[in-house]
Amino acid sequence: MFLLVTLQVMAAPAVWNGPKTSSPVQPGSRNILFVAENLQNGGISAVYRAFAGASAEVGWRVMLVDGKGDANLIRQALVRVSVDKIDGIVLGGFSAEQMSDSLVTAHMQRIPVVGWHASALPGPDKLLFTNVSTNPFQVGNLAATYLIGSRKQSMGVVIFNDDRFEVANAKVFAMKTALEKCAHCKVLAVENLPLNRVAADMEKAVIRLNKRFGKQWTHSLAINDLYFDEINFPLARLHRQDIQSISAGDGSNVALSRIRSGRSQQIATVAEPLNIQGWQLVDELNRAFNGEGPSGYVTEPILVTAAFLKQFSTSDIESNIPYQAGYRLLWNR
Repeated sequence: MFLLVTLQVMAAPAVWNGPKTSSPVQPGSRNILFVAENLQNGGISAVYRAFAGASAEVGWRVMLVDGKGDANLIRQALVRVSVDKIDGIVLGGFSAEQMSDSLVTAHMQRIPVVGWHASALPGPDKLLFTNVSTNPFQVGNLAATYLIGSRKQSMGVVIFNDDRFEVANAKVFAMKTALEKCAHCKVLAVENLPLNRVAADMEKAVIRLNKRFGKQWTHSLAINDLYFDEINFPLARLHRQDIQSISAGDGSNVALSRIRSGRSQQIATVAEPLNIQGWQLVDELNRAFNGEGPSGYVTEPILVTAAFLKQFSTSDIESNIPYQAGYRLLWNR
């Protein structure tokens, strides 16, 4: 289902490998609804900022709804599309399948719906014009492979997941599969901890896991950096600064800062190219408005370590990729 990757600590290539053809953006504004699962998720908020910036360039108006991790708030936003005269919808970080009943009006009115991490895989599906994402199996495999190569001694790994999301389950499947092939690795547990409960429940989870596994627990993997925003203080209180962490997404600014410092127990993250993906969402909507099919473009994940970050003067790890110029060329023809 996925291939083992060769790990290279290097800057993302300064080459634009995105779409080469698309329709120009037509004159006139569009009203776009961006529904975020939870803006406390650094990946979602970063994609939204990039999307909003690209939308402003083409003259579109964006209405933002922060679902705050509450399915009812998300449903309320989606069922109001006809009242709010929406032309296009972005689902930011939640499963389209779980909201299929709330998308009925949009589909009946032929309002294009694109997703960011809204299904298990990138590309179109029955509910989405397309889903913008890296390949989650590649992301999970990249995180686990880096972990395996980081230590020769035996490792006991806890994986943090939020099983509400298809993309998260795909990452966990890939991580477990890679670790199960490793002779000196053992998956101790897959801890299901919803992202909207991490701040409240992480300390209890750490205490319970440490009591259960003790020194067998040497490493943590997670489907999102948010888990490691909260894990360090509970571990420190238990004098467990020996446990190292690696995230299989999404490369939040907070995570990049702590990895760059070299003082965090999180040693790596597999980052989504969040800015590129924000611009891709605009391009995919523009294709839908013009009666084209989706681009088929799938971005590559970026393995981020302290050594990798030394190559950048800012937290923008996509700064040397000319994606903005590439998309502007398509939209302004």
